Amino acid sequence: MNESRTDLSHEWKKWIIFISTVIMLSGLLFSRALLSLGLIAFALTCIVHKNIMQQLKCFFSSKFLWAMSLLFFFPLISGLWSEDISKWLQVVRIKLPLFLLPICFAGLTDFTFKDWQKISFAFIILMTGGVCWSLWQYLQDTTAIHAEYLKAHTIETPLGNDHVRFSLLVAVAILTSAFLLATARNLFKKSFTIVMLIIISVFIIYLHVLAVRTGLLCFYAGVIGFIIWLTWNRQNKIKYFLLIFLLLLLPVISWFIFPTFKNRISYLKYDLSFIQNANYRQGSNDGNRLLSIKAGWYLQNKHPLTGTGFGDLEKETNMWYDAHYPQMAATDKILPSSEWMIYGAGNGWPGFGLFTFVMLIPFFVKNLRNNITWWLLNISMVLSYLFDIGLEVQYGVFTHAFILLWWYNWLNTFPKSSTG
Repeated sequence: MNESRTDLSHEWKKWIIFISTVIMLSGLLFSRALLSLGLIAFALTCIVHKNIMQQLKCFFSSKFLWAMSLLFFFPLISGLWSEDISKWLQVVRIKLPLFLLPICFAGLTDFTFKDWQKISFAFIILMTGGVCWSLWQYLQDTTAIHAEYLKAHTIETPLGNDHVRFSLLVAVAILTSAFLLATARNLFKKSFTIVMLIIISVFIIYLHVLAVRTGLLCFYAGVIGFIIWLTWNRQNKIKYFLLIFLLLLLPVISWFIFPTFKNRISYLKYDLSFIQNANYRQGSNDGNRLLSIKAGWYLQNKHPLTGTGFGDLEKETNMWYDAHYPQMAATDKILPSSEWMIYGAGNGWPGFGLFTFVMLIPFFVKNLRNNITWWLLNISMVLSYLFDIGLEVQYGVFTHAFILLWWYNWLNTFPKSSTG
C-alpha cells in the first residue's frame, strides 16, 4: 500500500512539474507574469520535499550545476562594494534563476528520457505558435515593415518583442526538432517525419525573414559544426563539403527572396562605415555596441581586481560615455554589449575569467563531452553572448538556465545503446 502511494505521489509530482514547465514556456513567449507564476510553482514542487538534502548533494556533485550558479554569486558578492544598492538588488533578482533552477533540476533524477521528450514536444508546439504569430504580424503590413528594416527595426516577436532572445530560441527549436526527428521517428508513423521536416523548414525560413544576427549566427554555426563533425567521422567527405557549399547559398537565396533579409544586410553595411572609424552616430545599432564594449574594457582595466560592482556598472558606463562622447543621446547609452565585458566590468578580471570558465565547463561534462548535440547547443549559447547581454534581462536568464538544464538532463537519460 505504501509503495503504491509513493508511486502515485511521484506521478503527481511529475505532472505538476510538467504543467508548471509548460506554463513557464508559455509565459516566456507571451506573458512575463505567467513566467513568474510557472517558475514559482516549479521551484516549490522541486525544492519543498523531505529529500532536499540529497538533492543538494546532487547539485554540489555536478560541476555543471554549481558552475552555472556562479553567474549569480559573483554579481551577488559585488554588492559589498556597489554604492547603488537598489540597482544591485535589481540585478540580483533578475539573476536569481541561475542559482534556483540548477538546484531544482538536480532533483529531477526520476525523469526519464520520454519525460524530457514530452517537454521537448511542448517546446516545439509553443515555438511553432510563436513563429506563426510573429509571421502574422509581419503580413499585416509588409511594406511598412520592409522600410523599418532599413532603420534597424524588426518584425514584432514574442518575449515582449525581444527579437534577439527569440531568434536564439528559434535556433534552439531547429536543433530540438532535428534531434526529435532522429530519436523519436521510430515511435510514430511516417507522417511524423513529414510534419517535423515542415516545422524545421518553417523555422529556418522564419530565421531569414526575421534576419536577426544572433539566431542566424547560431543556426549557421550549428549546421556547419554538424557537417564538419560528419565529415570527420564518416566516409565520402566530398558529399559533406558539398553540403557546406549548398548551405552557404542560403544567405544568397535569402537576399533575393526575403526583403527583410536584404534590407537588414543593407543597414548593416551602412552602419559598418561608422563602426570602422569608431565614430558616434545617434541611433546607430552596431556602432553604439562597439563603443559600449570599449567602455566595458576600460572599466575592467580601471578596476582590475573587483570591477565596478554590478550596482554601479550602469553609472560608471555612463560616466565613460560622458567623458568620451558628451554629445551622445541618453537612449544610446547602453551597458557593455557583451556578457564577457559585463562580468569583466562588474567583477574585474576575476569576473571575466569566471564567465569564460562557466562557458567552457559544459564542453567537459562527464558523459556529454563527446556528444555532438550537446556541443552544438553550447556553441550557440557561447556565440550569443559575444555581442549580446542576455543574462542581464529576465527572459535571457531564464532561457539560458532552462534550455541548458533541460538538455543536460535529457541527454543524460539518453538510452545507452543509442548514439548521441
